[in-house]
Amino acid sequence: MIEGTDAAAREHDSPRPPLRIKRALISVSDKTGVVDFARGLSSIGVELISTGGTARELSAAGVAVTSVEELTGQAEILGGRVKTLHPRLHAALLAKRDDPEHMATLESEGIEPIDLVCTNLYPFERAVAKLDVTESEALENIDIGGPTMIRAAAKNHLHVAVVVRPESYDAV
Repeated sequence: MIEGTDAAAREHDSPRPPLRIKRALISVSDKTGVVDFARGLSSIGVELISTGGTARELSAAGVAVTSVEELTGQAEILGGRVKTLHPRLHAALLAKRDDPEHMATLESEGIEPIDLVCTNLYPFERAVAKLDVTESEALENIDIGGPTMIRAAAKNHLHVAVVVRPESYDAV
């Protein structure tokens, strides 16, 4: 559970109700502390969903995780360029929990909401700072899915928490 307030709630002196985290999507480039973070979430009953390398790292550490491929029914394509860009995933992030039409759509599509996104972006600056970096290597370090998930979660911030830095794991 995550508690907090947003600007609109503060203006009206009404605190935002706590977020109930049932499902979390974890897809990180920087894996610092991610296993402990995932274990902590799992220990309080949060279902974990994850992508490629993060899912492998969590599974290898004995943390139960559902792959994004399993969630979406779509294997990653284009050499990993497309893995989280899928309507089932983004509907799970963008659905307003207090909108009966949104929730009816999720139900009719068999989609469960995702309440927390934990992602950090590919290390573009570090990649292009290398003296011998090729244009191809630089281009592959331009993250598309990460910013898209962050923006989707931020757009639905009343219902979805966003964690982008390992330094924030303990606070969550």
